Amino acid sequence: MKLNFGGGGGGGGLAEWLPTVAAVSAAFTAGMLITHLPSPFTRARRTAVGIIPARFSSSRFEGKPLALILGKPMIQRTWEQAKLATDLDYVVVATDDERIAACCQAFGAEVIMTSEKCANGTERCYEALTKLKRKFDIVVNIQGDEPLIDPEIINGVIQALKNSPDAKFSTAVTALKPEYASDPNRVKCIVDRHGYAIYFSRGMLPFNKKSIANPEFPYLLHLGIQCYDSKFLAVYPHMPTTPLQVEEDLEQLKVLENGYRMKIIKVEHDAHGVDIPSDIQSIENLMKLRHLT
Repeated sequence: MKLNFGGGGGGGGLAEWLPTVAAVSAAFTAGMLITHLPSPFTRARRTAVGIIPARFSSSRFEGKPLALILGKPMIQRTWEQAKLATDLDYVVVATDDERIAACCQAFGAEVIMTSEKCANGTERCYEALTKLKRKFDIVVNIQGDEPLIDPEIINGVIQALKNSPDAKFSTAVTALKPEYASDPNRVKCIVDRHGYAIYFSRGMLPFNKKSIANPEFPYLLHLGIQCYDSKFLAVYPHMPTTPLQVEEDLEQLKVLENGYRMKIIKVEHDAHGVDIPSDIQSIENLMKLRHLT
């Protein structure tokens, strides 16, 4: 899998702000990437925990974490992929449902019970973080409905946050085919020339005067993974909801609306997450094509 970090400037297309991982790491080592003072969260970010939030209730897919994908529960497939990420020091499932907890414990996952009142996965990750016995600098929110998440993507968002002290949040995007540009189940993202998020939307982004997808435009699909500075994660649940967050029903917009920077990496990833029951068949077909079990 090819993985790139946003950075740099230039006058060309989107590809020009995507240097290689090696180039970004070298620039960081040389002290070239610190463009903003990272107050009030300044400190080295060394340790990382992966938290997989999972809830049973869902308006679009009840019991989604327990849905079988080629014989294994979806939450198990996500956990197995997360365990392969070498930059994670620990992986845990956070849930409010005893059925999910029992399933996870049966295949060997660590489970933390969280409140039913958590409004979203980020709040569930924060509650789980407060219940962990160890302290971590970075928290990765690994969506339980991404059963084919590539471990290198997890490593990538961790490295992006470690190498961008002015950012409090990092996430990943991948290329999106124009025919899906208006699909509300596929969240689109716009990124600036330095690799920071400008906006996310369920609608076509960017929009144009013709109101139809431009086959020549490199649309970006937001992948569900979210990576936070642990001190910022302690702040996030206490920030009031914001208008764009509510209107789009996208929790990451609250981060941008409150003025925090969000670092983006671009990856090659063709496995869409599971939003509705019919998505399972697509995942299974892809797994069979790749000879995955």
